[in-house]
Amino acid sequence: MASHEEEVLGKAYDSRLMKRLLKYLRPYKWQVAMALAAIVMKAGADVLGPFLTKIAIDKYLAHAAGTHSPLDRWLSSTPLIGIAQIAAIYVGLLVFGFGFEFLQTYFMQWTGQKVMFDLRSQIFRHLQQMHIGFYDKNPVGRLVTRVTSDVDALNEMFTAGVVSIFEDVFVLAGILTIMLRMNWKLALIAFSVLPLIFWATMIFRAKVRDSYRRIRVAIARINSFLQEHVSGMVVLQLFNRERRAFKQFSATNAMHMEAFKDAILAYALYYPVVEILSSIAVASIIWFGGNDVIRGTATLGVLVAFMQYAQRFFRPIQDLSEKYNILQSAMAASERIFKLLDTPVEITSPALTQKAEGPGRIEFDHVWFAYRSIPAETGDTQAASASAGDGSHATNAGEPDWVLRDVSFAIAPGETVAIVGHTGAGKTTMISLLLRFYDVQKGAIRIDGVDIKDMDLIELRGRFGVVLQDPFLFTGTIGGNIRLGTEWIKDKDVERAAEEVNLADFVRTLPGSFNEEVQERGSTLSTGQKQLISFARALAHEPKILVLDEATSSVDTETEFRVRDALGRMVEGRTSLIIAHRLSTIQRADKIIVMHKGQLREMGTHQQLLANRGIYWKLYQLQYKDQEITVPAIAGPELTTSADD
Repeated sequence: MASHEEEVLGKAYDSRLMKRLLKYLRPYKWQVAMALAAIVMKAGADVLGPFLTKIAIDKYLAHAAGTHSPLDRWLSSTPLIGIAQIAAIYVGLLVFGFGFEFLQTYFMQWTGQKVMFDLRSQIFRHLQQMHIGFYDKNPVGRLVTRVTSDVDALNEMFTAGVVSIFEDVFVLAGILTIMLRMNWKLALIAFSVLPLIFWATMIFRAKVRDSYRRIRVAIARINSFLQEHVSGMVVLQLFNRERRAFKQFSATNAMHMEAFKDAILAYALYYPVVEILSSIAVASIIWFGGNDVIRGTATLGVLVAFMQYAQRFFRPIQDLSEKYNILQSAMAASERIFKLLDTPVEITSPALTQKAEGPGRIEFDHVWFAYRSIPAETGDTQAASASAGDGSHATNAGEPDWVLRDVSFAIAPGETVAIVGHTGAGKTTMISLLLRFYDVQKGAIRIDGVDIKDMDLIELRGRFGVVLQDPFLFTGTIGGNIRLGTEWIKDKDVERAAEEVNLADFVRTLPGSFNEEVQERGSTLSTGQKQLISFARALAHEPKILVLDEATSSVDTETEFRVRDALGRMVEGRTSLIIAHRLSTIQRADKIIVMHKGQLREMGTHQQLLANRGIYWKLYQLQYKDQEITVPAIAGPELTTSADD
């Protein structure tokens, strides 16, 4: 299950991660400064409201002798005018508070969107630079989560979490200062319930933290389950597994629901508890403060102001406990994002590149390659022997599990070379190495005499036109899928490429012709039609080297004949490398390379290899055993229907 990494939420605050996150705010420091200034001003406006109430009561409504306020010099001695002035100031504070809240919200939301844009762009650019082996080990769903949900968690922290925390802290500090200066005894009475509130907050935080952890795990499992079962819906329905799949989904969905119910219960209990404790604080203020008012040791204005401040004091505490969870989720998301961004790019262009000048000569020079190594301390001879059985020739524990072993050959410019062999012989691996999706461990691959490790990656891959066994189409149009955004390919080039691969007649029967919409993964097109579009795509980019990896293995016979007819035109003047299981498609190749268990075992023309009666001859017999072989046989092993050597 790929959801294990979602289980741990981590710290609510990590200085190392926060320092790194704040770097993303540097380009927008003025907007952040404006937002912080607006937060401070709004907090001040919120705090002054009850203080104005105290002045109005003590100066005009229940005049208390000997009381003074900073506003005395500006307030009228006439009660009606003075109260009107205070009311105007109060309304002015509300208006200013609205304005400051607008500025704070606008600038922080704007900054949050900019940071999300920058972060997502950085992640996607990093993903583009990762070599193909990285995607062998990291599920697509997990990577999509990094770009979507995890970045959203950071946006929530920047726009809601941090802003609210700053505002709550300023409000608490302001209320605390004013209450202590007005009447420190009543302030201590109001704060007497704080230990109970902190205790309730700690319990609430622990419960909600556990619930949020379970919610994240459940969401990860739901996403994984949906991705797998929606993609495999054909198999699901074919084998009547709908009921079983529904039960599995219901169990995961129920886990998510139960986790959310626990979180709802925690919130439902916590908020009333805080309300009750804050009400007890207000009641204590009324009791003790009322006695002080009766005895004349406190004014009525102070008592009313304390009641208002006490109610406002506990709201930020509630808010802070909720923002704790936002911070915790953001820290966990940032850790996962930075772990992805810190994954080194293993295959890059060298600092000093060499340009291959030539028509496209390819040379494999004693190439050895392994996808992974077997740890020396395991000594798992059983695993080594199992790997060797699938054509990779695993050796002693601790040695790499070689997929290619000492492969050497050369392809002359303009030559068409086919590579054949059993599944697992290393055919597709050779193409991946040629395109530098992986780097060889030993030996070298050269194009026109230049080691591909010394070439610029864009220049290297730009020399190739590749058609894969499973054609991949993007959402868009047929013409767009042939052009793939290459600006120098014009409409006439697209049409010419389609003509040469026998695709144009089909495209012109569509209502939109080359502007016909292509659905996700080309779901409205047949496999053969998608494959022909892939052929046209490769041809339109005018490559010097053409690579066909099992390009006709999944098409029908009629389409194969159309493709075979097009191949003759496509390979003209180009160095071509063809991987095929169907030997009928490669009989006219200038040279055929036979791979077996990671080694180059035979090389020659179709007729030469048949005459040798080796591995190629056996492969040919398996495919055409019902046809009479007219090639004269020379001394060699007896005819067998087994392809194993």
